[in-house]
Amino acid sequence: MAKLYFRYGAMNSSKTALLLTAAYNYEERAQHPVIVKPGIDTKAGEAVSSRIGVERAVDVLLDSGDSMLEALRAHRDLDAIDAIFVDEAQFLTPAQVDEAFVIAVQHGIPVLCYGLRGDFMTRSFPGSLRLLEIAHSIEELKTICRCGSKAIFNGRVVGGVFVSHGEQVAIDGQQADYESLCGRCYLEKVGPVQAAGAPEREAGPALF
Repeated sequence: MAKLYFRYGAMNSSKTALLLTAAYNYEERAQHPVIVKPGIDTKAGEAVSSRIGVERAVDVLLDSGDSMLEALRAHRDLDAIDAIFVDEAQFLTPAQVDEAFVIAVQHGIPVLCYGLRGDFMTRSFPGSLRLLEIAHSIEELKTICRCGSKAIFNGRVVGGVFVSHGEQVAIDGQQADYESLCGRCYLEKVGPVQAAGAPEREAGPALF
């Protein structure tokens, strides 16, 4: 039985580079992978682009209201698809993740999703949360913080300053950069971690 995979990591954990490498391995064996990306991710246009300079055109762009299954069928007969690779999978809707599970189980096509687990406020994206709930295989892709420790969080930087509040997605309109951080550096640079819906706390003195 084919499986639904979720490979997650903080920013700069080579998620897209690994996706492109895996897709190339399929093609090298005369198989036919399909590259999927949520349309909300506009930073590379109709492509997936790694920070190491490798880029590839997207086969299927998914808007939030699209059916993944129907979009794939419009691109190519399902019997001619050997694997599906999803970049920026955190931007999938929960319904699209459910479809990815069905595609893997009922249609026998492995679906490999690469994305972030949480946002700059340490909260799950809806797509990532659903993947964590139902994916057959979950793998962490590791990277390091500037201090050398393992990074698990994503800090948002606006105007050279780390921020702790704002819209979850800031691809268009807001000029924001991101930095992967370990837990210690997140608390020192960004502030306290807070669950969604919890009363806001002002940043106190450094804990370390």
